Amino acid sequence: MATDSKTAGLSLSKHEFDPVDLRRICANFRLEAKGITRIGSYDDANFVVESGSGQRAILKLTAGPDAQNLVAAEAELLDHLRDAAPDLVVPRVLRTEGGHSFATYRDSQPTIIARAHSFLPGKMWIDFRPHSKKLRNDLGSSLGKLTRALNTFDDDAYRREHEWSLEELSHLHPQAEKIADADARQCVHQILEDFAQFVQPRLPTLRRSVIHGDVNDNNLLVDTRSDGEAYISGIVDFGDALHTATVADLAIACAYAALGTDDPLAAAAEVVAGYYPVFAVEPLEIEVLFPLILARLAMSALHSARWRHEHGESDYHLISEGAVRQAIELLMVVDKELAHHTFRHACGLAASPYAAQIAAYLSEADSSPVLSEEIDVAKSIVFDLSVASTDPGGPDERTDAERWTRALFDRISGANASVGVGRYDEARICYSSDQFRTTAGEQRTIHLGIDLFASPGTSVHAPVDGRVHSFRDNDLELDYGPTVILEHRVPDTDVVFHTLYGHLSRSSLERLSIGKPVQRGDRVGAIGAIAENGGWPPHLHFQIVSHLYGNEGNFPGVAPPSNRAFWTGVCPDPNLVLRIPESAFPCKAMSRNEILTTRNTMLASNLSLSYREPLHIVRGFRQYLYDSEGRQYLDCVNNVAHVGHCHPRVVEAASGQMAVLNTNTRYLHENIVRYAERLAATMPGNLQVCFFVNSGSEANDLALRLAHAHTGAQDLLVLGAAYHGHLTSLIDISPYKAESRGGEGLPNHVHRLTTPDLYRGPYADPLSAGDEYAGEVAAAVSKLAQRDRRPAAFIAESVMGCAGQVFLPDRYLDLAYSHVRSAGGICIADEVQIGFGRIGTHFWGFEQQGVIPDIVTLGKPIGNGHPLGAVVTTPEIANSFDTGMEYFNTYGGNPVSCAVGLAVLDVIEEEQLQDHARTVGSKLLAALKGLKNDHPLIGDVRGSGLFIGIELVRGPDKKPAGAEAAYLVNRMKQNHILLSTDGPDENVIKFKPPMVFSDGDAERLVDVLNEVM
Repeated sequence: MATDSKTAGLSLSKHEFDPVDLRRICANFRLEAKGITRIGSYDDANFVVESGSGQRAILKLTAGPDAQNLVAAEAELLDHLRDAAPDLVVPRVLRTEGGHSFATYRDSQPTIIARAHSFLPGKMWIDFRPHSKKLRNDLGSSLGKLTRALNTFDDDAYRREHEWSLEELSHLHPQAEKIADADARQCVHQILEDFAQFVQPRLPTLRRSVIHGDVNDNNLLVDTRSDGEAYISGIVDFGDALHTATVADLAIACAYAALGTDDPLAAAAEVVAGYYPVFAVEPLEIEVLFPLILARLAMSALHSARWRHEHGESDYHLISEGAVRQAIELLMVVDKELAHHTFRHACGLAASPYAAQIAAYLSEADSSPVLSEEIDVAKSIVFDLSVASTDPGGPDERTDAERWTRALFDRISGANASVGVGRYDEARICYSSDQFRTTAGEQRTIHLGIDLFASPGTSVHAPVDGRVHSFRDNDLELDYGPTVILEHRVPDTDVVFHTLYGHLSRSSLERLSIGKPVQRGDRVGAIGAIAENGGWPPHLHFQIVSHLYGNEGNFPGVAPPSNRAFWTGVCPDPNLVLRIPESAFPCKAMSRNEILTTRNTMLASNLSLSYREPLHIVRGFRQYLYDSEGRQYLDCVNNVAHVGHCHPRVVEAASGQMAVLNTNTRYLHENIVRYAERLAATMPGNLQVCFFVNSGSEANDLALRLAHAHTGAQDLLVLGAAYHGHLTSLIDISPYKAESRGGEGLPNHVHRLTTPDLYRGPYADPLSAGDEYAGEVAAAVSKLAQRDRRPAAFIAESVMGCAGQVFLPDRYLDLAYSHVRSAGGICIADEVQIGFGRIGTHFWGFEQQGVIPDIVTLGKPIGNGHPLGAVVTTPEIANSFDTGMEYFNTYGGNPVSCAVGLAVLDVIEEEQLQDHARTVGSKLLAALKGLKNDHPLIGDVRGSGLFIGIELVRGPDKKPAGAEAAYLVNRMKQNHILLSTDGPDENVIKFKPPMVFSDGDAERLVDVLNEVM
């Protein structure tokens, strides 16, 4: 905390205090001090006082000739906030027996004044992570409530000079020379100069009130609600309050909220967005907000330099020095008007004050065609280049511009169109190079212009009068190539706007000069070929820009999804000029919120969604998923897309067969027998008869029918926490569902065995656990025999998925199978989750246990997302099922499904995905186990290949940390990595990605997981 400039040199931050005196002072405030702990401070001496009842309070000691008046004024301020803003959490004043707000520490020169406040729980902002958008919004909202309440408070004590007052910034100018780093020193000089020129003259016209004065990262408290959402739980330390420009408090809060971020402007805007609805910021205040933020950061840098020069190192006084310097460096390259418009947008105002006026003019202007007059833009085909598009340009095609060009121009020719059109405000994933990545790491995907695809050499013309503003050959790969920007003026006004023409030919720039007049219809240039236009199919990128923000010869043509509304506000729809008929454009896709609302109305409420904020996923490719705005997510849980999302080989097999025939199995077709041969060839022993179904659930249901038919028995043995499918017959044998919320328990003929879990189960010795757990199988069989019954089947996942990625103890299945078979039962291996080489060491999970089941059920990965399942069994069991009743499944084994299944087996073999899973998985497993040393929350890491579980627990008693697991999964999602939880207590992070998951993906996963934890 800072102090009045008149008390300079009276800092108590390093003064030692007698514990006996401190306890005596505490007694004045009716505090029985059992423990007193000093905490950091700027000038005051601050202590946390622990009372005998376990309650805590804050004791603050202040020195200075005016300390008594300021402490009394602060008490009045806090009492005012108590009454004016009862929902705002600020310290409450603790008074003495006589009702006073302060006491004298002891006789000293000058007098030391003591005061006590209530203790507020929570972590300081500086110690809390993450600082989410919602948290910054809540900071703004809380500060807005504080400003609104203080707007009706005044006290002469706060009309004072103060060394941290932004109005005193010019007095600190000499301190700049104490900043050691030359670049940082130059930045601060520039901030001081800009402040003097732009802000200082406007200060007298700004609203004024008492403000907190130091809403920094040490004076904000953060806590979390039961759902894990963080919020501002308190604002403390009003010792720097003063009467000044009201907007200064917002600037100070924004400055500190921006520290440590990759995009400090965006962070500040999130605070403003929360503040404005509570306390509206006036237009002039919005204009000066950005330079005021810079001024506060510069002031912090100046005070740090002074302190370092006079006192040397100090953990508290220099705590933010590095973060302040970084924020200054990042903000100094931001155009001032861009910052101004960003804050306007955060306040709910139009980002550009002139965009509406520009749009109105262009919609009525007598404009000329942008392309050659012989090309009728009205006769156009509008491409869908969005994330979910089936038009050319997906993630697997963008790398070949020649092929993409042929595909697009074939579409134009086939539609007998004059030109192809790429839409405005369309999210795309073709902008893949690093130049489309923001400083915060977000990929820019939102198209801000309209593309006109036409042959190279097609003339490009100015739609309205103007002049050449700038031009440049932006020759980076995937950039604009040759680019021209024209400047225009709305008639009879001072409003200026610009039009941009990208992907031109190099010859287009030859006869241009800055300021050259351009009349409506004049030729600007021509569309360039692939070799000169940045590597794109030949087209014109046409864009309207309401403000260039200091750019010349270039301007962003694509915006980040997080700032979509801002940039479309700055860059109006170019169709204002092009006037392509609206009928040519497809219907607008449903928004995320529209889908969610309709889903809640039209679909069952127990159809769950992943994550606290559900994702709107519209595309998949290899190990990645893409949302509707083009954000890419690393998929670490989708074992259905076994060989990678939308693998071209699988897609081709499905579409090719679908184009020829898809019917049931009552006709001869080679696909089903070829696939049965291939599938059976992967199985050991006498497993050679195949049944084809549509899902893993159907496969397990059929397996039960086979077991009952073969044995004539009804009783079934199942593992605790097992899940085998969603059909009624399978819920009955799935403790994970039947014994959880909403379940009806297991029926009498289903007998649950203990989950053979080496980490949490009763038997943990890996040498003997298999025998111990299998002993329960023997006991269950014996118990049935005593009732003249026997098991029809023992069904078990070879590795348990929903139970929490549980790998069975050695010898368990061997012994369990032996006990079951000795009683006349059969053994079913559920491979729905882990088959087809996922565990790396073997193609099937049961092979890891050295057993051969009687029935194997398959699903999920078998069709890479296509609805396909299978049952493979012995001829003897298949013959038992032939009772005279026909077995028929309309779509099970249809030609398309079998073509897909064959393609999946081909890809697994040709791309050596089993071996890939083994090598990548072993490295990942070792790295994840390495995290246990740094994160006690990780109780166990277990797995094989690309099937891994990370179990989170609290304490030595292994209490399940389900809430922490849910939080972790949502935080990973915010970092664009998709994980999920499993296990009866939902405390196991499950990892089962597409098999193309790479070493680089593994490194990224571990790095981000470590950071988040």
